[in-house]
Amino acid sequence: MLCIAAVSCATTENYAPVIDVNAYEAVIKAGAAKPYSEKISKALNGQSKWRWPVVGSLLLPYSAKNKGIDISGRFGEPIYAASSGKVVYAGGGLRGYGQLIIIRHNDQYLSAYAYNSRIHVHDGEWVKKGQYIANMGNSASGAPSLHFEIRRNGNPVNPLNLLSY
Repeated sequence: MLCIAAVSCATTENYAPVIDVNAYEAVIKAGAAKPYSEKISKALNGQSKWRWPVVGSLLLPYSAKNKGIDISGRFGEPIYAASSGKVVYAGGGLRGYGQLIIIRHNDQYLSAYAYNSRIHVHDGEWVKKGQYIANMGNSASGAPSLHFEIRRNGNPVNPLNLLSY
């Protein structure tokens, strides 16, 4: 069980949709994501394009309510890191996200991958762009999908503006 700041305690048995709380931000604020050294940040800031974490149809676009995108796929399909970085959270303790991975890419950017059926990385692990990190699971509606978010300085941005094929 994981209990963080303004987030309710959660177990894998009591997932519920998160409406107003961006639970993974609490992970960052709680100190799980330490700032990168200046040297590493400069190297990562040079990355130009993000790759799609999975190939699929866009189920839900980015909006003020859906702070990322939802991508369809097949249950168990591989999920890949959109960009290189350090895993700052990998687990199922945050309500509404299922099995969740959060990757901090530099001092500005982080990405989140929700509704995974299986996670293949762990907290503190460095991953490379395109690395196999998880398998697709089912969203709260029961359909296989990936909820994917990118945050810049803690604020959600439309991933479609950054992703390339």
